[in-house]
Amino acid sequence: MARAESERGELVLRERRDEDGLAAPVLELRVNGVFVMDTLETSSEQALATAALAQVVDPRDVLVGGLGLGFTAHEVLADPRVRRVVVVEVEEALVGWMRDGTVPHGPGFLADERLTVVAADITLAVAEASPASYDLVLLDVDNGPGYLVHDANAAVYDPAFLRVAAEALRPGGALVVWSESEAPALAEALREVFGGVTPIPVDVRLQGRAEHYWLYLARRVREPSAG
Repeated sequence: MARAESERGELVLRERRDEDGLAAPVLELRVNGVFVMDTLETSSEQALATAALAQVVDPRDVLVGGLGLGFTAHEVLADPRVRRVVVVEVEEALVGWMRDGTVPHGPGFLADERLTVVAADITLAVAEASPASYDLVLLDVDNGPGYLVHDANAAVYDPAFLRVAAEALRPGGALVVWSESEAPALAEALREVFGGVTPIPVDVRLQGRAEHYWLYLARRVREPSAG
């Protein structure tokens, strides 16, 4: 349906149909040939939002790293407690496809007045955020630290960046990171910075297969570690 090239490589939006053509078509997003997400199985994107929202009494301001096909942000905006959502997406083409209707549900998902979408690198956007400006930070920028689409995304799982993300949280705020597989090193990095971490397994079915994903949740209950 659409294709773009950036300094990170190729971004492709595909449409899948069943053999008889009776079922609704499925949109699929791939980066450098690697499957990232589709519109058939969105429970992990939604779980990222609901798990985080359940951890905070008053999640007024939410930062989402990774627009994808919009399902995480859409789930966040379904919560009436939320007053502002900032989504940071590094691929400008993807933002454009969501805005111009290339992704058919895109304009509807982005219409909420509480939503701002910024085309930028998440590490830079978080570094530029004012201290204690968010109640939630949700990170879904890759397939997790064990299966990177872009090598540069390894920095997102590093303690140095996680400290910056912690500083952007208000006291009592939460950071939730999505991972395709269990990630002990990420858990340890979050524990180092936040003093604790809660791994949350998420079972989904993807193209008829059972998959097991993970969310890693950490709360800011003290000042981020400088270690």
